[in-house]
Order: sequence, then C-alpha cells, then structure tokens
Amino acid sequence: MSMQRFKSRTAGRARRLSLCALTAVLAAFSVGVIAGAGPAQAQLKVDITRGFVEPLPIAITDFFGEIPDEQKLGGDIAGVIAANLERSGLFRPVDKGAFIQDAQSLRSGPRYGDWRLINAQALAAGNVQLQGDGRMRVQFRLWDVFSEAQMTGLQYTTTPANWRNIAHRISDQIYQRLTGESGYFTTQIVYVAEQGPQNRRIKRLAIMDQDGENHRFLTSGNETVLTPRFSPSTREITYLAFQKIGGREVPRVYLFNLDTGQQEVLGEFPGMTFAPRFSTEGNSVTLSMAKDGNTEVYAIDLRTRRQQRLTNHPGIDTSPSYSPDSSQIVFNSDRGGRPQLYVMDSDGSNVRRISRGKGSYYTPVWSPRGDLVAFTRQHAGEFYIGIMRADGSGERMLVRDYNVEAPTWAPNGRVLSYFRTTRADSQGRITSKIFTIDLTGFNERELVTPLDGSDPAWSPLIP
Repeated sequence: MSMQRFKSRTAGRARRLSLCALTAVLAAFSVGVIAGAGPAQAQLKVDITRGFVEPLPIAITDFFGEIPDEQKLGGDIAGVIAANLERSGLFRPVDKGAFIQDAQSLRSGPRYGDWRLINAQALAAGNVQLQGDGRMRVQFRLWDVFSEAQMTGLQYTTTPANWRNIAHRISDQIYQRLTGESGYFTTQIVYVAEQGPQNRRIKRLAIMDQDGENHRFLTSGNETVLTPRFSPSTREITYLAFQKIGGREVPRVYLFNLDTGQQEVLGEFPGMTFAPRFSTEGNSVTLSMAKDGNTEVYAIDLRTRRQQRLTNHPGIDTSPSYSPDSSQIVFNSDRGGRPQLYVMDSDGSNVRRISRGKGSYYTPVWSPRGDLVAFTRQHAGEFYIGIMRADGSGERMLVRDYNVEAPTWAPNGRVLSYFRTTRADSQGRITSKIFTIDLTGFNERELVTPLDGSDPAWSPLIP
C-alpha cells in the first residue's frame, strides 16, 4: 500500500453420493475415538470445488442428557454446530420439527428410514454427561443416512464452561468428514473496532470467535490501532499503534500476548513503521519502515531484535506476507509507477512482479494452502477483493464495492474475511463492517460486531 493510501486509511445438488487442546482454556481436556467409524464406511461427500453448491441437508439433534443441566448443554452444543455449518453455505440443517426419531432412542442407533423420510443425508447426534469430578463428557457420532454407515465418532472430556469450544471442534469434524477439507470453526478473529465520525475515528483492538461470540476488547481506545495479525501459535498478536509522545503521534509496532494481556514494543524505529506480520514459524516479523524518505520491507528476528533489510528500491515497498513455508514473501510496491504485487525470496532476492491487471493492488496475503494470493485492487473508482495464483495467473475478483479492503484467510484456505466501508454522510459518519466469503465468490455473510469493524485477521486453528 502506498503511503497516501496508508494515511487515508488511518483518517440441483453440487455434491456426489459415492460419498484436541488449548491448555490455558481447556482444563483437563481429552479426546477419544468412538468405535464404529472407518474410512471404508464413509460414502457421503460434499463437492466444494464448484462455484455454487446446493447445501447438503444434515440433521443435527440436541445432544441427549439425563438431567436438565445436561439437556441444556446438549441443546446449546447442537445449536452452535447447526449455526456453524449453515453459515458455511455448504449445509442446510433440517428443521428439528420434522424429526421422527428422538435423541434418547438414537442412543441405540439411527432408524435410517426415519431420517430418509425427511431427506436428511447426514445425521449428527450425541450425548452429554456431567461427571462427579465436575467435568463434562461429550460423545458425538456422524452417520451417512443413505449408506447406513457411521462416518466418525469422538468423545471429549473437559469442563462445562468449554461447551462452545467443543461445539466448534465437532463442527470442524463434520466439515472435514463431509468435504475432505479442514474445518475452520475452532478459530478466532482479531480486528479493529471503530466508532465515531470519519475525522475523529476511535480505533481499538478487539477479538472474538469466528462466529462473533466471546467478544472482548483488548485495548482501551486511547491509541489508534491498525493491522493486527496473529502469530502461528495463536497466542500472540502483532499490530501497529499510534502513541502520543511529546504532542505528536508516533507509530509503534507492538506484540500482544493473549494469555497474559501484556503488550511489548517490538522496537524503536526512527521513521514510519506499518503492516507488521509474523513469519509462518513465528520467530520473525516482517514490516515496512520509512527511513530517509524511503519505505522498504524489513524482517525482525523476535529473539535477537536484529533487523534485516529485504528490499532496496526508491519506490514504496510495503504489506509483506510470507508464503506458508516462509521461503517467499509477497508485497506491494509502486516501483513500476503504481502499486502492484511482487514476490521475492525470503532473503530479498529474485524479485518478480505477479500482478498485471489495470489499477492498483494492495494488501496481499498468501493463502495457508500456498496456492493463492488474496489482495485488494482499486480501479476506476471502485475496490475489489480478488485472488490469483502465486505466479500471477488465474486472477479473479470475488467482491466489488465502493470500498472493500484487507482480505484475510481462514486457516483452511477456503474462506476469506475482509471489511467494507461506506461513504461518509453529510455529518461525516461512515460505517465499516466485516464480511466473509467463500473462495468461489459465493456465500457472502456479514460478521456482526458490537461496533464497526475493520482490518480483520483470522487465527490459525486453535490446538
């Protein structure tokens, strides 16, 4: 992104029928496999390689419980699973009012004919048991209704407070078993929460689960924050903040530890610093620094704080993003006259341009799968969120609007998040909202936040 852009930002059926822990969060968490699942038995599978997929009907029963507290947990878990799968656009949870077999009788196995009658092609069910030691045991099974086979079965033991986390993990298991791709539900999104008129915008750091739950603010709003990014461990965030020093705002790059809440200044830099991002291994951070009127990409070793200059050109080089194996970096530069995307080896050598379209390109980010680069493009007064292969071929636009920016990948490389900003009204008021969209360009959804939101960053899967 150019310095000007940087400053302005701060003011019928497509499927085929041949068809575990965060120590600080999951106290005494354990997972086991329930007998009966085997790869040879699984036939149902959703084909997600096509642009439009008619959602697969899946029945998700409330998890069975003997006592009211267990029943409440079982209903809550099933509700989160259904919401996750529906939001992916690949599944259609069957209305519970149509169920013929109840959760209690399911403990002896499905009556498959009952589920075929309501057109459920997959069936997910389980039970919840509160144990004498205060922990909760959750058992879960997934069946292919038409082949009458169990596809997977798992058992989790944790504290009742972690029921939502268990629901996300089960959602990931269902998604993976029925699509062949890794799930993305056991993740978080960090973003910039915004409020106020355009010329007095308050921006603070916030974090939430990928479905918008468990929301909390990380900073007070006394400092303007930008471009938060997760570390590969999911427990640290790097971001840019403008700190008031001696009557002026000084940009600083921070590290924020989610477990302790501690903030640490990455370093004192003489000029403008922005767009920090972790390497894939998490042992270094790349960012842009302006020195002597020239903006270059640097890498900083987090152990030694040693700086390594990676680009050397009179143009503005910024927004670096590592490839999944950290061997290459994609960045944008106006060295050719206007901002375009370039790729270089991680030591700064072998620089080559990959974008060739009309307009300007910003905020590139490499897919976790390594096959694609997402970016923001500006052309003819409009913005786009697009993707291209790492060599620049196959460019495709997913979103087009007055102002859409800053794509970020879900850890499975199948879903993107970004933000959309409206034009200012007569009172200078704007809105900024976070959205998600499938890699194919379908299933755009707003991610509802308490305040306006921008600069989302998706975490890796939480272990």
